Amino acid sequence: MTIAAEKNPPVKLPNEPQITPQIVAEHGLAPDEYERLLKIMGRTPTMVELGIFSAMWSEHCSYKSSKVWLKKLPTKAPWVIQGPGENAGVIDIGDGQAAIFKMESHNHPSYIEPYQGAATGVGGILRDVFTMGARPIANLNALRFGDPSHPKTRHLVSGVVAGIGGYGNCMGIPTVGGETNFHAAYNGNILVNAMTVGIAPTDRIFYAAAAGVGNPLVYVGSKTGRDGIHGATMSSTEFSEDSESKRPTVQVGDPFVEKLLLEACLELMATDAIVAIQDMGAAGLTSSSFEMAAKGGLGVIVELDKVPMRETGMNPYELMLSESQERMLIVLKPGREELARKIFEKWELDFAVIGRLTDTERMVLTWHGDVVGNIPIPPLVTEAPMYERPWTLTPLPPVLDARQVPAPKDWNASLLALMSCPDLASKAWIWHQYDHLIMGNTAIRPQDGDAALVRVAGGQKGLAMTSDCTPRYVQAHPETGGRQAVAEAWRNITATGATPLAVTDNMNFGNPQKPEIMGQFAGAIMGMTEACSTLDFPVVSGNVSLYNETEGRPILPTPTIGAVGVIKDINKAVGSRLTQDGLGIVLVGETKGWLGQSLYLREACSREEGAPPPVDLAIERRNGDFVRAQIDAGRVSACHDLSDGGLLVGLAEMCIAGGTGVDVTLALGDVPSHAFLYGEDQARYLIASGRPQEVLSAAESAGIPAVLLGYSGGPSLIVKGLVSLPIADIRAAHEAWLPTYMNAVE
Repeated sequence: MTIAAEKNPPVKLPNEPQITPQIVAEHGLAPDEYERLLKIMGRTPTMVELGIFSAMWSEHCSYKSSKVWLKKLPTKAPWVIQGPGENAGVIDIGDGQAAIFKMESHNHPSYIEPYQGAATGVGGILRDVFTMGARPIANLNALRFGDPSHPKTRHLVSGVVAGIGGYGNCMGIPTVGGETNFHAAYNGNILVNAMTVGIAPTDRIFYAAAAGVGNPLVYVGSKTGRDGIHGATMSSTEFSEDSESKRPTVQVGDPFVEKLLLEACLELMATDAIVAIQDMGAAGLTSSSFEMAAKGGLGVIVELDKVPMRETGMNPYELMLSESQERMLIVLKPGREELARKIFEKWELDFAVIGRLTDTERMVLTWHGDVVGNIPIPPLVTEAPMYERPWTLTPLPPVLDARQVPAPKDWNASLLALMSCPDLASKAWIWHQYDHLIMGNTAIRPQDGDAALVRVAGGQKGLAMTSDCTPRYVQAHPETGGRQAVAEAWRNITATGATPLAVTDNMNFGNPQKPEIMGQFAGAIMGMTEACSTLDFPVVSGNVSLYNETEGRPILPTPTIGAVGVIKDINKAVGSRLTQDGLGIVLVGETKGWLGQSLYLREACSREEGAPPPVDLAIERRNGDFVRAQIDAGRVSACHDLSDGGLLVGLAEMCIAGGTGVDVTLALGDVPSHAFLYGEDQARYLIASGRPQEVLSAAESAGIPAVLLGYSGGPSLIVKGLVSLPIADIRAAHEAWLPTYMNAVE
């Protein structure tokens, strides 16, 4: 095609409708946004051009309501190789190796079609990581479901878990961690946040910026079908009663094809053929071709009739907006086409040269020789809507006096009730459906530690990884909740002995056009920014999912934090399992008995009120650094951070994980016993140590509160004068709820 032809206005395709206000609204563009489009184009767009603007300016792709706030997050550190803006974040973990990781949501698709929605969420985040040259080594997921009594919850749990397991297991990548919560606020809009961590050589990282005028643009992977059209737009709107009708916008995945695509891409990456590479994720061919050209300051011609298709009669609009899975777009060096073709055909994947790069900074689309789309690329970025939406901060609720909360009438029964409540009950029914040991490098398995730990092949180094958020804290006070989510992720990695390095976030909120919802987002970002700065825990990647509402009812604000840390010698790492008799049980950190927004308050008293526990970041840093030093010194046999349920739940979790009991005595001071045992004060750890006096002496020297509670041993959890329960009884209650719930006949 000549440059002159590129300047031609596009032709209208047969049966193409006239653009009307109704069609514009159906594409999710506000009237003023459409006026902005007309100004950029200087004419009425074709349907395919309208579809491209709709996708690229959707909330899902453009971050138009959140970008102004996301810029406040700290993103730099000496170990950060690539921060936000690429497919995934990249950090240096030493020895010429990088960890590449990201978390991303697939909330709306998973509610509409739970199996495929969750499965393709896993597939999409895997591609984000291996498109940068990494071999994935682990998956995690953070799941939020509605009230267990809701008629759809059991079906959604079953489908989502099966989808995650089905895709990850077939890919041969272990699913090693995550979290699952239940709350009525998620009844009409569940959350499925998927995270992948991979490893790559620091000198073999691949990026998406296109370069080289005339270089070929290559399509590889599966053929394109009609699944997933308007997926990005659908994910940028609230749900309503007819959301089930959106089922065709949910993509259909094939993990066996993705496994072939992974191996083919890594094989090609071992050559010198690739200039740039981009996953076809949200908005498919539109976003991948546009982003590559925009990042490189170039233009692109795409010959759409050359795109491999699996359905007959497909048109340019469908080809540009399809979100069919297992596809990549690659810019090759000239003359490397046949080398690449042979690799992808060997792996039985489609390979097609579908265009080339130009110096025009325009996206030109052709269909059997006719220009059907011609869009200037820079204004699609520079003129994209970016809103500073009105916001109102959530005030801090009054502090709840622990003396206004009744103590248990039966301590044993209260612990069993908490350990069997939906949020705290064992999630083994879920993770037993995931292959968490494949590849043979999983060192700390689900429920054996606060964070998963995976050995980096070829040495003694390990990567610790976790995902964390306490939505009820964020709902009560977003700033505190944002701080706490980051701090808990930092604590969980610290509790293994690893050094926390960086964060990926998944910001799940309601409708940002409501000032109170935008205020939740703003408050959470403020808290996260403080925590990440104080803890040297930069944000290197992430995802924003807004409009998580159904019929005007928002979810709990859920800024999920995924985090990664490194330990140089995996043999020094510890889990939370209490497996030995005679270990001293040391509580590190101060206990004031904070019951506001606690699980005890909710489960035992049916109350959700009060301020969430305050997060003192300087104390978090001090206590965490101390605990990590004790682990490195070999003084710690097991370690568990204290969060949901407080001290008594933490003790119970350590006991049932390792099969060993404890006998402890409380030094309460002026703290009521139920507040001491069930309060959710932050910056605290339980340490099991064979050298407890050395730990206590070190704590005293460092000015850190620490107390010896008692010792491990025996078949029961005993708190003098209050609790005496066989570990077997606690385990039975803890493990029974979820299998019983999932096997119940409605």
